[in-house]
Amino acid sequence: MQQITRLFWLLGLSVQVMLAHAAPTQVEGLKFSSDNSGRLVFNLNAVPHYRYFMLNNPSRLVVDFDDTALAHGMEQPPANHVLAVGVRSAVRKKTNLRVVVELNAEAEIKVAAINKGKGLQLQFDLKATSSPKAAKVAKKSNTKQADNKTVVKSPVQAKKVAQKSTSKAAKAKGRDIIIAIDAGHGGKDKGAQGGNGTYEKDVVLAIAKRLQSAVNRQVGMKAVMVRDGDYFVKLNKRVNIAREANADLFVSIHADAFEDASAHGASVYTLANKGASSQLAQYLADSENAADGAAGVGDETLASVLMDLSQNASKEASQHIGNKVLKSVDTVSHLHRKSVQKAGFVVLKSPVPSILVETAFISNPQEEQRLKTRSYQDQMANAVFNGIVAHFKQYAPANTKFAQLQKSGKTATKVASSSKTSKQKLAKADVDTADKVVSTRAAQTKHVISSGETLSGIAQQYGVSMREIRSVNDMDDGNVKAGQVLQIPRSS
Repeated sequence: MQQITRLFWLLGLSVQVMLAHAAPTQVEGLKFSSDNSGRLVFNLNAVPHYRYFMLNNPSRLVVDFDDTALAHGMEQPPANHVLAVGVRSAVRKKTNLRVVVELNAEAEIKVAAINKGKGLQLQFDLKATSSPKAAKVAKKSNTKQADNKTVVKSPVQAKKVAQKSTSKAAKAKGRDIIIAIDAGHGGKDKGAQGGNGTYEKDVVLAIAKRLQSAVNRQVGMKAVMVRDGDYFVKLNKRVNIAREANADLFVSIHADAFEDASAHGASVYTLANKGASSQLAQYLADSENAADGAAGVGDETLASVLMDLSQNASKEASQHIGNKVLKSVDTVSHLHRKSVQKAGFVVLKSPVPSILVETAFISNPQEEQRLKTRSYQDQMANAVFNGIVAHFKQYAPANTKFAQLQKSGKTATKVASSSKTSKQKLAKADVDTADKVVSTRAAQTKHVISSGETLSGIAQQYGVSMREIRSVNDMDDGNVKAGQVLQIPRSS
């Protein structure tokens, strides 16, 4: 009996030791300095293994703790903190903790680890090493934001930014969806010519301008024109304009020709991974890609823009948008092909989701006449626009005004007409009201994967990168399965 009692005592002691060993270290708090020092301090109840590093574009400090958990929710930085603008966390490998501190500028770090009895105080002193000139960038282009982050130059500026009205803050967080519209050809490059002397460059510019008007009428969307007049733009420059504008979509408008005048109908193209989807697709791509050469630009320039479009998110988004636009165009025009075609158009070789719309064949006498009419130009522009809207109703980036309107279950046009309120005022009110929802949702979102979903599609839906999702979920690759739960990081 004495031996049995001793055995149970030893077993109990062993269990206590194992439980003590298994209990994770806890982050009991994260404190931010109230002065201008840029200091932040982690308080832990034990001494864990930890690592830290900096990431840029956007700037953030990442701290990884092994066998560590949060004791409670993370404190967010004060509005007037000189560098820190937000904090988020995620569990990695079931027992590890990652904390990400979002910064408004690149910074250098000094770290001090101070033992506090059994615990640890981990102190980070951050000093800004960059000071992007946000005002200058905004003046140059309303849509050109190099890294999609709010930047302040000094503590004084930071304080001013923090004191801005709620509506302005909400407006900054709820950005417009940017649609880059590329009217093919222009200037000395006339494009294709119809039998009655109609130039492609003229009719596609007219359609592009009508599409621009439709996009700008939609609350939460904004059009950026690659060209808005009769002038020549190199192919690589067209792509760069879209990238510099941080465009969510690049739409190239064309009305091409074929050697067979009977060819007719509209088509939608995305970039081919390998070969073109048809002989005609290859012919059209070769014709369009020759534009720079015809204007005196050599093969070397063309080669420089043949970038690798391996980003799955961009390719998948392009295909989805292409399908929506094609379905919409089918309501106003005969389709030359019933599915989205693929070809190696240079203007589609961009990390921005991109489609090319052949509005008709200018080499076909009947379609040449249609292209010159305002009614057909309006119909085609509206059809392309409706396809774009259909896509973003499903996959609007989470940090956009358009996404907030979708969450409210209303469109600005419907509510404005019923309440006799302007769309502009309505959009402002909706975004102001939804601002807290955006912040809370973005910081703690969980996504349950449905059958058929892909990581790239999910990344675009929430306006984050695949790399960020893999990082916070400790994923080795991009493979996902139905029923899997993903933590979605806060969109930058």
